[in-house]
Formats: sequence, structure tokens, C-alpha cells
Amino acid sequence: MNKETKLRARPAAITLTPTAENRVAELMAKAPEGAIGVKLSTPRRGCSGLAYSVDYVTEESKVDEKIETPGGTFYVDGASVLYLIGSVMDWREDDFAAGFVFENPNAKGACGCGESFTV
Repeated sequence: MNKETKLRARPAAITLTPTAENRVAELMAKAPEGAIGVKLSTPRRGCSGLAYSVDYVTEESKVDEKIETPGGTFYVDGASVLYLIGSVMDWREDDFAAGFVFENPNAKGACGCGESFTV
């Protein structure tokens, strides 16, 4: 039997809110030369074990998740995807702080300052 297999699009590991997408666009508008996007990773650091890190990226890796946003390409580190599946990334600003904020259903705990998390 020759069955035709249909591949459906895999949902992105992480969802960016419109505010986060706008911030990615702002970052890409002033990106250093050679930057092709912005990348989220979860390096080991902080008192809870893993931290969120957002940096410019200059070359694409086949193992990274690639998410096209209206303001530029957003990458998720391939080694971090399992820790981030189902997460929502937002950008929040107030009088005293500004930064990306994550709602991560995989996080089992976080440090008091929200800098790091554990899965």
C-alpha cells in the first residue's frame, strides 16, 4: 500500500505575546552587524539551576527552533526546547524594571527574584 502521509505543522515550542514580538523587532532594529535574529537559551546558572538568556545570534543552527515574528527571527536553543515547551514569553516594563517574563508550565520552582528556575 502506498499511503500518502500528510505532515502537519508542529506548534512552536514557545509563544511570544505581541509585546514580546514588538521587543524583538526593537532589538533587531538596533542589532549589531551580522545578527540574524534573537535567541532564547536556558544556561545553567542561578540558585535554582537554569536561567533564561536572550541574546543576538549570528548564525543559524539546525537544532534550534526557528520562529518567524513580524519583527525578525526568534530562535530557541535546541538543547533548551524541552524545558520551554508550552511557555509564553512576554515583555513587561514599569517605572523600575523592564524585561522578558516567562510563564513556563515546566518550571517546578523558581528563585525569589525570578532569575532562575528548576524543572
